[in-house]
This record gives sequence, C-alpha cells and structure tokens, in this order.
Amino acid sequence: MSESQTDSIRLEQSWKAALADEFSLPYMQGLRQWLRSEYKAGKKIYPAPSAIFRALDLTPLDRVKVVILGQDPYHGPGQAHGLCFSVPNGVPFPPSLHNIFTELVSDLGVPYPTTSELTPWAEQGVLLLNATLTVEEGKAGSHQKRGWEQFTDRIIKILNQRAESLVFILWGAYAQEKGQAIDRTRHLVLEAPHPSPLSAHRGFFGSKPFSQTNTYLLSHLQAPIDWQLK
Repeated sequence: MSESQTDSIRLEQSWKAALADEFSLPYMQGLRQWLRSEYKAGKKIYPAPSAIFRALDLTPLDRVKVVILGQDPYHGPGQAHGLCFSVPNGVPFPPSLHNIFTELVSDLGVPYPTTSELTPWAEQGVLLLNATLTVEEGKAGSHQKRGWEQFTDRIIKILNQRAESLVFILWGAYAQEKGQAIDRTRHLVLEAPHPSPLSAHRGFFGSKPFSQTNTYLLSHLQAPIDWQLK
C-alpha cells in the first residue's frame, strides 16, 4: 500500500503499522467499496464512521493485556460506539451487558456499575473487539461475511504471535470458534457461555473471568485490570 493510501486511514499508529498490508488486500478494498455504496444508498450503519476502529484506537497494540471478543455491534439507535458489549452512557443496559455486570459483582464484590461505558477497561489494555465492525440499523449480522471477519482474524493472529501472556476471554460458541488458533501455551484462554439471557445460566454465571484474568496477569508480573466501574 502506498504511503498516501495508508495516510488516508484513520487508525492508531501502532495498529496502523501492523495492519498496513491488510488494507491493500483485495478483500479489504472490496469491503471499503461496499461500505461506501451502503452509505451512499442512505442506509443507517452503526457505529459512526469515526468509531469503527475505536477499540484499536483506545488500546494500542503494545498495551493490550486482555482481549474480549464480541460478534456484531449493537444495531439499535445510539447503542454501538466501537467497543464490544459497551454502550454510551444514558443508553439502557443491553441484557448481555447487564449479565456481565452481574458476574462482575459476584466475582469481585464490587458495586454494580452505574455506567454502561467500558472505555475505562479499554484504556487499561482490554481490547474490546467485535468480529464484525459495522452493522445496518435493525439488522443483526447484516455486515457479516463481507470481509470484517478476515480483518479481525488478522488482529487476533498479530496478538497471538507478537505478544506474550495475554488473556483471551471468549464468550459463546462464535468467539470460541474464532479463537481456536490462539496458542494456549503462550496465552490464557478463558471460555464460557455467552452472557446473553439465552445462555448465561449455562455456565457464564460463576465463571469468574475477571478474577481469573487478574490472577494470571499478576503471576506474569503485569499490573491487574481495575474492573470496577463507577
């Protein structure tokens, strides 16, 4: 990819350098063209263009300690803002986020959060990555199989190969399938059912991902995550 083409991509510098070649591949160019046509057709797409890469922008490559993998952005108005499971303050808590917070309280004994924003986690090194980074309003899964999955697979591969002693939190069959290639000898992989109301009672509750993550980070001489949210 030429320098001018790379410069046109708004992305945090460490990720921009690591992913520069990816943006030049045919699948990614096709995805960008398709998205442009969707915008031009007047379709409402979430999150806003400036927030599509927000997970990467808030958590530079060399600061990643933990990866939480989601599937699609929320598809309701005002919900998606570029971080999986998170919604802006003032937006009602989605059911999965409510269950995540219920487990957080049970696991760590912290107060139930009043904020729905997971930005403080991202700023501490928790990469809140959806497998698909855009979605059409009201149409869950509408941007799947357009190329985003290949792009986010590359992100996971980069982390798997370049980093040491990360924690990958994989909730649900989709995330677990996507994370199959993670090297379990170099990283901790925590798997549990999805926090959705349909599956949370099958083993998500009681899985203690937050305390397990911090125990692992401390054992590898890394600062733990302050999971408590105001």
